[in-house]
Amino acid sequence: MTEQNRLSEGDAAPDFSLPDADGGTVSLSDYRGRSVVVYFYPAASTPGCTKEACDFRDSLAELNDAGFDVLGISPDKPAKLARFRDAEGLTFPLLSDEDRSVMTAWGAFGEKKNYGKVVQGVIRSTFVVDPEGKIAKALHNVKATGHVDRLRKEIGV
Repeated sequence: MTEQNRLSEGDAAPDFSLPDADGGTVSLSDYRGRSVVVYFYPAASTPGCTKEACDFRDSLAELNDAGFDVLGISPDKPAKLARFRDAEGLTFPLLSDEDRSVMTAWGAFGEKKNYGKVVQGVIRSTFVVDPEGKIAKALHNVKATGHVDRLRKEIGV
């Protein structure tokens, strides 16, 4: 397996502008001055991704109260993201990176092992971006279950 570019703590977070579930545009720069959790997931409405999204939903009030916004990014089309959001009652923006360019820039797309085989795909990853636009925390190859609780402990929420 080759090593992809991976963002690390202290790196500048690559800016992006992506369509949300309603077809509007959300940019990372919209969050300048606030801390934001940016998480990348493989596919809306799959078991692991649903568990992770619902964990973020269930922790959102505490995260927001502590000054953290949440953005979820997948390669799904906006219409699928809207169905996922509505089905699960998600209350944070879901963004579409259909060409995977943002995922690639953030080190969240590339070679990974899936059931022992090396494949190209989304690498489930979560980043905390500080108010100045720097990576404060970089978590690669996270597990869907228990991940949000771990993140909350690491950021003191």
